[in-house]
Amino acid sequence: MPSALLLTCALVLQDPIPSTAALAAFGEYEEAALDDAGALWGRELLGPLLFADPRTRAVVANQPDEAGRLVERDGLFVGTLPPEVGLANTALEWAGVRWTMVMWPLPADRCSRVTLLLHEAFHRVQPTLPHAGGSELAAHLEQEDGRVWLRLELRALALALRTRDEAQREAIADALLFRARRQALWPDARTLEAALERNEGLAEYTGLALCGASPETRTERAAQRLLVDERAESFVRSFAYASGPAYGLLLDVRAPDWRTRVGAQSELASLLAEALAWTAPAELAAAAEQRAEAHGGSAVRAEERARAVARAEREAALRARYVEGPVLVLPLGARMQYTFDPNDVAAFDGLGTLYGSLSISDHWGVLTVTGGALVERDARGAMSAVRVPLAPGGSGAPLAGPGWTLALAAGRALAAGTRPGDWTLAR
Repeated sequence: MPSALLLTCALVLQDPIPSTAALAAFGEYEEAALDDAGALWGRELLGPLLFADPRTRAVVANQPDEAGRLVERDGLFVGTLPPEVGLANTALEWAGVRWTMVMWPLPADRCSRVTLLLHEAFHRVQPTLPHAGGSELAAHLEQEDGRVWLRLELRALALALRTRDEAQREAIADALLFRARRQALWPDARTLEAALERNEGLAEYTGLALCGASPETRTERAAQRLLVDERAESFVRSFAYASGPAYGLLLDVRAPDWRTRVGAQSELASLLAEALAWTAPAELAAAAEQRAEAHGGSAVRAEERARAVARAEREAALRARYVEGPVLVLPLGARMQYTFDPNDVAAFDGLGTLYGSLSISDHWGVLTVTGGALVERDARGAMSAVRVPLAPGGSGAPLAGPGWTLALAAGRALAAGTRPGDWTLAR
């Protein structure tokens, strides 16, 4: 049995991010950004980029930092991220530099790889643009009708991307009709969906538009993404990754100047509706039902009815796990940072938001979750607390549990909660 020291040495000797592959990826990123030269959004996308290995926290960057934490090696700048820095594909302020951070390894396909790099580069410059989006969850997309009309919209968008002229116009009209029907059911649906599309949707459109593929290839990739994501388990945070590029590419055809008109409240679908002079019919519900069958409406409804029944059973299990059973509850404040999988998020009325995998840090330390955590929100919608389940019959302050681990910050401690078996942060 090898010793812990030998295992540690083996990890150090095994370069987690090979220099040759990193240099090649940096080159692809630079080439794509320079080819754009700020034309897409009026902002240069070329800038500080680092790759991070989530297993070892090793990082490789294309430039030095301002605090001297990275060391130059083979034309790269290498180091290790501290534990309090969340690992994710994101924009990051660290060591005096605003970075684009991307998890290693990168996608094997070149277009997918460059799309990812430019997507995250967009997020780095996004605060300087007039149309910064939002990240609140579109919780209504967890509801049965919300999912039905979104799935039909995504199917119609895929058809629109694969057709031309009047056939394309008819498919776009169907997508806009299904969207209008859905948004009529919830008063805040349009605002939430538009914000997420300005955030993740425009970022994904940017990456796809600049990946170097032909227009035909980009269009087909967007259509395929729609049809794959249309069957996703959750849409509340992830739908815009598919709908945003679709609306962007269709706007490129129908209203080529659309990017100059995107503002802080813009909705991509409304820009497309304007380009087609489309308005919602007076009998919206009846018109949507009439067109639904052209896109498989009956089958979609049957699938979503079955899902709703299963979801009710799952909600009962979640209540037993995160509300009725013993839990660790940690408060969330202004210093909170978190990273998560946007494809593994579900909103539950009266319970909170379930994140399948999550890394969250605050003044009390770092909580790493792989088996699910329930996040509570206050009256303003802000994240206020996170709870994870405890194994029954445990003794002593828990630093690990079913699918989670907690690294407490120095000077912090846990205390018994108000219910027997619960724990929380000591005051």
